[in-house]
Amino acid sequence: MRWNYTPVHAESVAALARELGTPPVVAELLVRNGLADSAAAARFLAPALATLGDPFLLVNLDLAVERLLRALQRKESVVVLGDYDVDGVCSTAIMVSLLRRLGLAPRYVVPRRAEEGYGLTRTSIDRALEGGRSDLFIALDCGTNSGEEVAYLLSRGVDVIIVDHHRSTAPSAAGAVLINPHVNPAPGDEAWRYLCTVGLVFKLAHGLLKRLRLENNLAALGIVLKDYLDLVAMGTIADLVTLTGENRIFAKHGLRVLAETRRPGLLALMGVSGLKGEQGLVPSDISFRIGPRINASGRLADASLSVDLLLSEDWSFCEATARQLDDLNRERQEIERQITERAERYVEEKYSASSGLVLFDEAWHPGVVGIVAGRISRKYNRPTIVLGNEGDSAKGSGRGINGSNLVEILGACSDCLDSWGGHPMAVGVSLKKSRLDEFRAQFDDVIRRSHDGAAAEPGIELSGWLDGTQLTEQLMTELEQLRPFGMGNPEPVFGVRGVRLRNRPDVFKEIHFRFAAENDEGRRISGVAWKLAGKLPPVGPPLEMAIQLNWNYYNGRRSLQIELLDWRLASV
Repeated sequence: MRWNYTPVHAESVAALARELGTPPVVAELLVRNGLADSAAAARFLAPALATLGDPFLLVNLDLAVERLLRALQRKESVVVLGDYDVDGVCSTAIMVSLLRRLGLAPRYVVPRRAEEGYGLTRTSIDRALEGGRSDLFIALDCGTNSGEEVAYLLSRGVDVIIVDHHRSTAPSAAGAVLINPHVNPAPGDEAWRYLCTVGLVFKLAHGLLKRLRLENNLAALGIVLKDYLDLVAMGTIADLVTLTGENRIFAKHGLRVLAETRRPGLLALMGVSGLKGEQGLVPSDISFRIGPRINASGRLADASLSVDLLLSEDWSFCEATARQLDDLNRERQEIERQITERAERYVEEKYSASSGLVLFDEAWHPGVVGIVAGRISRKYNRPTIVLGNEGDSAKGSGRGINGSNLVEILGACSDCLDSWGGHPMAVGVSLKKSRLDEFRAQFDDVIRRSHDGAAAEPGIELSGWLDGTQLTEQLMTELEQLRPFGMGNPEPVFGVRGVRLRNRPDVFKEIHFRFAAENDEGRRISGVAWKLAGKLPPVGPPLEMAIQLNWNYYNGRRSLQIELLDWRLASV
C-alpha cells in the first residue's frame, strides 16, 4: 500500500501556529484543510451556535414558515413523510415533535422500502392519507424530483412543503414550497449549501420559532431549540455531508447534546450500542453504532419503528424497541457480510481493472447494499455501485471516493437509468437489468476519462509526520480541538518514526492484534491493529507506522491508544 504525503507551506504553518498559539501539528492540519487564514481557523476551532446564519436567508423558508403559521392558527391536519435513512428519520422526529409541542397532532409515515420504494411515491402518499383528509403535506429528505406526485397531492386539495437536499435530476415539483439550496441557491449561502435535510429542518424550526416568539407564543417561548441538536448531529454525520460551515457547528454541539440526552429512545439505543455518554461521543459512534441500528428498520422492516422510538417517552417501549432494532441490525450485518464476500470476489475475478465498479447479484437484498458499497469503495478506492434484485430492475446504492462526484458521474450515465439521485458521496440508483452491462461500461468509461485512464491504487494519505516521542496524551488533547472529524475534515493519519516493538504482538479473534511499542526515549505506547494479523510487524527493528490516535477507556481510566493502519521497516 502506498503512503502519500504532500508537504504544506512551512511558513504558513509556522505563521498560523504563532498567531493562534497552537502546536505546529495542529497548525499543519488546519493549513492542509485550507484554513491558513487565522480568523477562519479560529472560527473552525471554536464553532459557535451564535454564528448560525439567519434562517430566512434560505430561499422559500419564509413561505414555508407562513404556511406552517396558517396551519397552527387553523389547527389544520398535517401529514409528515420522511425518508427511511437516519437523515429522514431524524428530520421526521424533529418536525413531528415541534408541531406537537406547538399544538398540532401531525400524522407521520415513512416509506416502506420493499413495498413502496424510495421517497415520495403514489403508494406512500395514499397510505399517508388513509388516516383522513390532510390540509398540509410535508415531505422531508425526498420530493425534489417528484413532480407527478406533488401534482397528485395538489389535485386533492393538499398543500405541499418539501425540505430536501438531494440534487435535481428532473424539473422541480411545481406548486410546492421547496426548500433545497441545491435547486434554489441564494447568494452567499455557502454556510448552509451542504446541509443535509435534518440541518434544513432545524433552520425551518428556527425560523418558525422566531416568528412565533415575536408574537409571544407561550409554547414557542418554552421550546429550547438546542435540545434538538442531538438529532441534527445524528442525521448530519450519518448522511456523509461535509462537516464544515454550519454542519460543523451542528455536529460539534450536537454530539455534546447527544452525550447528555434525556430522550428515552436514544438512551435505550445507546445502551444496546454499548455507548456511554459520559465518555463523550465521536462521529464514528453514530456512523457505526447508532446509525446502522436506525437504518436497519428501514432496510429490513418498517422505518417508522425508529421514528416511534425517537419520539416515545415510554421507557418500556423504548427498551423493547431498541432491542428489536439491535436484532435487526445483527441480521443486517450477517446479510451484508455475505454480500461483501461475494462482491469482493466479483471485483477480484471480473473487474480488477475497472476504474469504477458496478456490482449486481440476483440474490442481493437492495435494502442493505449501501454499506457494502461503502466497504468496497474504501477497500479498492474506486467509486462503487452495488445493486440488488427487484423484479425486472436492479436497485441499490453507490458510494464515492474523495475527488469524485457521483451525482455528476451518474448524470453522464442517466440515459441508462430509470431513477437516481443523492449527493456527491452517496446515491441511490435503479435501472432495468437488461441495461446493466451498458451502464457498467458507461460508468467505468466516465470515471476512467476523468482519472486519465487509470484505476486508482489504494493508498494512505498522511496528514503529517511525527517522531515517536511526540505520541503523548498532550498531543491527543491538542488534536481534540479539530473534532469532530468527518467529510471535509478527515481524521488525521500520521506517519510515525522512531518506534520499536517490545514483544511479539498479541493476535486476537485470528485477524486482529494488540501490541506494545517503545519510542526512542523508552516510553511505552499501546496500540491495536484491525484485520492486520496477516502482516505482523517484527520485534526489535525500528519501524515506521501509519496510525490514528484514539482514547481507550478501561476501568474508568482514559489512556492514549494508537490504531495501526500499516507499517514498514524504517529506512536507514
